[in-house]
Amino acid sequence: MSAAPTANRRQRVQSAETGMVVLKGLARLGGKASLTALAAHVEESPAKVHRYLASLMEEGLVAQDGGSQHYHLGAEAIQIGLAAMRQADPIRIAEPSLLRLRERLEVTCFVAVMGNRGPTVVRFEEPGLPVTVNVRVGSVMSLLWSATGRVFLALLDGSRVRALADEELAAAPADLRAQLERVDPIGRLCESVRTARCAVVRDTYQRGISAIAAPLYDHAGHVCAVITALGASGGFDPSVDGEIATAVRREAQAASALLGGV
Repeated sequence: MSAAPTANRRQRVQSAETGMVVLKGLARLGGKASLTALAAHVEESPAKVHRYLASLMEEGLVAQDGGSQHYHLGAEAIQIGLAAMRQADPIRIAEPSLLRLRERLEVTCFVAVMGNRGPTVVRFEEPGLPVTVNVRVGSVMSLLWSATGRVFLALLDGSRVRALADEELAAAPADLRAQLERVDPIGRLCESVRTARCAVVRDTYQRGISAIAAPLYDHAGHVCAVITALGASGGFDPSVDGEIATAVRREAQAASALLGGV
């Protein structure tokens, strides 16, 4: 094979790579940007970026606004995005994160979604030496006393979630209520979760059990699921800046990225 076809093939591959950089840059700028802003973002000259934009426009991946002259994602790019969104199943996407947490930290972990009755466990993983907990697939978690529920409570918008939490608080025994702030207990609880970007409980939902939970965000920035790690309190570090909390937040962020989360 001569050097010319190989060089041409390499040039086409490089051109395709540059085109994808321009397209992804436009997406990361919110899907709409001026030529100058886009060129600065991808660190290429405006003239070079303009050439690639012209090619992307021919394929329907990019369009240009006639008034502002700004470029935006075209109809074909939207169709690609919609197809990807239809495949963005948080349960499937979170599974590798659960496996990594189980193997690296030797903790029990699960993913939960918000169901009609509250946070519901939909995928569950245990280490070689599991901890005895009253949690399985299908279990409905407390909004106030579980780490999983606290993440949903703090980050989900909706009167239904708050109403469920108010019912829990009213029905809770005095010893559980004493663990919360006396003034605006639910508001203070939600604030602490938002600040830490995770929820932590120790001997609250179950005696002798600690847990840490973090949110998964979808493409619209909404919490669609929660990853939780738990273990026996004696060997489980529940601090918000500890190894387990850091790993849980990192895996939640990785899964969120695959869901298109922002």
